[in-house]
Amino acid sequence: MRVLTRLLMPALAVMMAMAGVAQAQEMKFFRIGTGGAGGTYYPIGGIIANAISNPPGSRACDKGGSCGVPGLVAIAVSTNASVANMNAIHAGQLDAGLAGAQSVTQGFNGEGKFVGNKKDKVRVIANLYPEDMHLVTPKGSTLSSLKDLNGKRVGVAAAGSGTQVSVRMILRHYGIEADEKELGLAQSSQRLADGQLDAFFYAGGTPFAALIQLGSTKGFELYRFSDEERAEINKIIPYYVSSMIPAGTYETISYDVPTVAVNGQLVTSVEQDEELIYEITRALWNKNTRKLLDKGHAKGKAIRKETALKGVLIPLHPGAERYYREEGMIN
Repeated sequence: MRVLTRLLMPALAVMMAMAGVAQAQEMKFFRIGTGGAGGTYYPIGGIIANAISNPPGSRACDKGGSCGVPGLVAIAVSTNASVANMNAIHAGQLDAGLAGAQSVTQGFNGEGKFVGNKKDKVRVIANLYPEDMHLVTPKGSTLSSLKDLNGKRVGVAAAGSGTQVSVRMILRHYGIEADEKELGLAQSSQRLADGQLDAFFYAGGTPFAALIQLGSTKGFELYRFSDEERAEINKIIPYYVSSMIPAGTYETISYDVPTVAVNGQLVTSVEQDEELIYEITRALWNKNTRKLLDKGHAKGKAIRKETALKGVLIPLHPGAERYYREEGMIN
């Protein structure tokens, strides 16, 4: 009996220590809506989740441990992206999410796809990075203009995505009647490779993992939007501005690709606790997070504190606003 007692004592001590940690630091889960696994929202969301997490018992930040919010366990959740994330955040089904500035602003104001269905509980934590519109076609193919898509089998992105809303506005503006397919990025890439699609649209931060894979197998081309098309798209969708996908962004694309882009943003609900969002915002811009963003994904380098408020057209969450005010970024 004494031997058994001696064996159990260390385990009992560990259990008591863990219970003490749990008591001192309550664990909270925080769900971040992202996008499909083949896009950019999912890996970026994972990096942000890692940066803001600091589970109970973690090593202290100043000792090389996590610099996230004490007790917080953030999780990146794969979704249908912008519109779906806006809906889920407003409904309390997600705690935060990534979404394009168009979906964020239109959702808050009850415009576009959100007419009669305002998402006015949504608030911004930070602007992240520009999302470039990709119009992908098979290797060796050419389009002289967007109107060449008329009658073609065209992927218009997944239902519930901001890309789909924008693409349909563009097709309608140019009077293009295509055989539209609602597909995520990975599905679109696969169907293009199999000859089941003539082209597909997708907007997001470069480079897409799905396109890197497509380039290494079947290959692909990227449509170069004309200056006139970029100006016209900016008129019908003011959130989209001229951008460029530089040659070499994808190994098989050796030419610059003029396109349009919309900013991706990190958003949450006004019902989230002010102190929690303040701490999350502070963790997002911690110098250790900078290392994670720079090493974790090519687009992570574009996520910078100095552009955190760029293109933000709806209210900030009070917790985020307090952080930016303390940093002198808001008067």
